[in-house]
Amino acid sequence: MIADILILACLAVGTFFNALGIVGLLRFPDVYTRMHATTKMTTFGSVFTALAVIIYGCASWLGTTDPSYVILSVHTLIAAVALAFTNALGSHAIARGARRSGIRPTPGVVDRLEEVYP
Repeated sequence: MIADILILACLAVGTFFNALGIVGLLRFPDVYTRMHATTKMTTFGSVFTALAVIIYGCASWLGTTDPSYVILSVHTLIAAVALAFTNALGSHAIARGARRSGIRPTPGVVDRLEEVYP
């Protein structure tokens, strides 16, 4: 019963962050702010969804002691950790590439790098 509530809560939070990321992708003006929204979407949305799967696997394993639920939980944990690391590295590489190719933020965005790299 408690596991079901935790699973639903994690899925709700994951869905909420995914929806916010989609809205940010559609509404924000430039690549930098859009990337910020999508990075949060993939990090928090996917991690909370993976946490729901891990809770499901642990709760099911306690009920049946079937080792396949442990394997499910471990694989999901590895995927969530890998996603958290690669998401940050990928977004940094995209922002750096956009900056080096001359894409500037919209005027409403404060750009402190302009003083360092004219």
